[in-house]
Amino acid sequence: MRLQFEQKLGNLKNRVLVMAGMAEQAIQRAVEAHQTRDLSICDLVDYGERAIDRMEREIDEMAADLLATQQPLAHDLRFTLAVIKINGNLERVGNAAGSVSDYVRSLQTYPLVDLPVDILRMASLAQRTMRDALRAFVEADGDRAQSVLSVDDGMDQLHKTAYHSLSRLIERQSELAPQALTTLMIARNLWRVAGHAKSIAEDVIFWVRGANARNYMQHAGNGRTN
Repeated sequence: MRLQFEQKLGNLKNRVLVMAGMAEQAIQRAVEAHQTRDLSICDLVDYGERAIDRMEREIDEMAADLLATQQPLAHDLRFTLAVIKINGNLERVGNAAGSVSDYVRSLQTYPLVDLPVDILRMASLAQRTMRDALRAFVEADGDRAQSVLSVDDGMDQLHKTAYHSLSRLIERQSELAPQALTTLMIARNLWRVAGHAKSIAEDVIFWVRGANARNYMQHAGNGRTN
């Protein structure tokens, strides 16, 4: 029975990893669509988002079945609960990619202009944070997950800079308001991706250490461990 249960846990983890790859690909494609203005890539993002939604439901059902039919030990119970939350965050990453794709379509109706926002840098930071969080999940590495929360990747500052720069642009050149506002929403969705990645890192800490991520960091800072 224990072996069968461990196989089910392994299957659950593997499905999450497949979904994680799909979510990462969705973001990569959405950013590529923004850079190239290729609407065929937007179509791929939309298709991928629907596939992510289906997989989210499948993973939730698998996790619910484990909780309903088994009596997991504390560590396994934390893993299953963490998977449910990670699953939700990956679905929201897919949603963010879909939103970027929609905004890229909106930009097609306006002239292409240079705007004071570094979308590529924001995308790179968001993707790096996501990769680090998922690697922490794969390796059950609480220290790596904690580093995702501890490192200031500059995403908040980039988001604020984009907001202020584009707001000033709209004041000076109101005719560029549609492009500026749409690009700001793209930046906001990339910022959200980084936020979902940090939430995944918090869930890994909960699974591995049995601790709320914020509380753990406070205790570690005081020389205590959980």
